[in-house]
Amino acid sequence: MGYSVTIMDGKNDQNTQTEQINTFLQQGVDVLIINPVQTTSAQTIVDTVSPSGTPIVFINRQPEDSVLDSYKGKCCYVGADARQSGTYQGELILDTETQGDINGDGKITYIMCKGDPENIDAQYRTEFSIKALTDAGKEVECLYEYLDNWDQTTAQQDVANALSQYGDKIEVVFCNNDAMALGALQSIQQANRTVGKDIYLVGVDALTEAVQDVLDGNMTGTVLNDDVGQATKAAEATKLFVEGKDVEQFYWVDYVKVTKDNASQYIK
Repeated sequence: MGYSVTIMDGKNDQNTQTEQINTFLQQGVDVLIINPVQTTSAQTIVDTVSPSGTPIVFINRQPEDSVLDSYKGKCCYVGADARQSGTYQGELILDTETQGDINGDGKITYIMCKGDPENIDAQYRTEFSIKALTDAGKEVECLYEYLDNWDQTTAQQDVANALSQYGDKIEVVFCNNDAMALGALQSIQQANRTVGKDIYLVGVDALTEAVQDVLDGNMTGTVLNDDVGQATKAAEATKLFVEGKDVEQFYWVDYVKVTKDNASQYIK
């Protein structure tokens, strides 16, 4: 049995993606694989698609459980558990020589660069990175949380301001993604701070530039969102829908911690 696959890029615009979904529905496709631009639009997507009975495989950006429940048996999610990515960020800090407490005062002081506040990945990464520290018995202090909406330039500016305001008090910079971590790194270096020596920096996504920085010692670590694993699992779920077989509501693909020891494996 052969398959025909048509790919469209929503260009990070929900209106564009909605138009593309409607085009696919008019074409009578068998299954839709959708990486929603905005998870808050997932219910609207389901409401648009469900009258046709076309199955949906959501991938990478996780809708609320209620969205999947509203189209049960015809809808599933393939992705990584964002809680795990946050936990791994915390563990990357715990695995350092000082376990994040660079000045040895018994407390880890940090700033957080956050993504979209309505995005569940951002929410979980913010929460569970710190939970990993407190679960390990560490005392923590948040100096400030910045809303940088995944943006490198915004994070660079905010971290520059934070370094100016808080100085050596900042021991760890947590970033919900690597783009923000790369911006943070620019400000860290401009402030003559050295990652691994007097500050730690972690991100998520394992972008090529970030992985190179990990390899070079300019970032403490990042967390790989396994796109190949997710794409493979999404294809498998699609095949099940086409064959009329039962499909689970969730398919989880593990994140991977990327450190200096294994970073060379993930340079693309």
